[in-house]
Amino acid sequence: MKNEKKEVLVSVKDMRVTFGRGRKAFEAVHGVSFDIYKGETFGLVGESGSGKTTIGRAIIRMYPIQGEVLYNGERISGKISRELDKKVIQQIQMIFQDPMASLNERAKVSYIVSEGLLNIQKGLSKEEIKRRVDEVLLEVGLLPEFSSRFPHEFSGGQRQRIGIARALIMEPSFIIADEPISALDVSIRAQVLNLLSDLQERRGLTYLFIAHDLSVMRFICDRIAVIQKGRIVELAETEKLFAHPIHPYTRALLSAIPMPNPEVERDKVLRVYDPEKYSKWEHGHTWGEIEPGHWLLADDETIRHYRETL
Repeated sequence: MKNEKKEVLVSVKDMRVTFGRGRKAFEAVHGVSFDIYKGETFGLVGESGSGKTTIGRAIIRMYPIQGEVLYNGERISGKISRELDKKVIQQIQMIFQDPMASLNERAKVSYIVSEGLLNIQKGLSKEEIKRRVDEVLLEVGLLPEFSSRFPHEFSGGQRQRIGIARALIMEPSFIIADEPISALDVSIRAQVLNLLSDLQERRGLTYLFIAHDLSVMRFICDRIAVIQKGRIVELAETEKLFAHPIHPYTRALLSAIPMPNPEVERDKVLRVYDPEKYSKWEHGHTWGEIEPGHWLLADDETIRHYRETL
């Protein structure tokens, strides 16, 4: 772990997110709880539609929730003061999945990057805004003269760097990265991941990293939570999760990771998670710590079994 003291920055408690009303109501997130420590990268991994992005957007107050979200010990969910809302906007930023869709095609890079700053810190001079935009573009590996261009003039990787610059100019403490590399070419994914890691060290950032690719998560995350159908089924430090996965859904996800060695890949057994076969796990509702830092969603008997054997 990068953080020895384990000071909690973000705490999610029994989060429930429901879309629609009445008979058409759909609960996308079911009673999710976890803590994110200062300075770490906390990963949320699962299949498409599992609720990963919904959790990220609920933390940033894009969706109403039941339950609580605490930031630095202060409740930021539900009705909050205007001052606290302004603080949340400044200190919690999001990097979106699709760099093609998340940037305003009609605006120049200088406006895209500085828009949040203009809304939060009114009265800044044009010179000060330009200086800050130039600095943050350099920090993400782009030339300051790019600020006069439009998004369509850039590659996917460059556009994602613009999205990162837009978040960084607010000087946040916590960044939610929602599948920030999934829409990028394989050749530039590592560049963006390395950039995020470097920025974390330089700025002391904390990340919630959302993805469906566990091999990417292993590279960047300190701890990983595995989410299935809106519920977190397993949470552990990254290497512990890879070495000792317990939940059959976690094992199925890990078995799907491609191996660079052709012989190992050929002999690999692909696990398929069948809800009917694992009905015991499907109906388990105890969220228990089976060993220090390793949490599991299962029935009471299974939790007791692993506490005794691990």
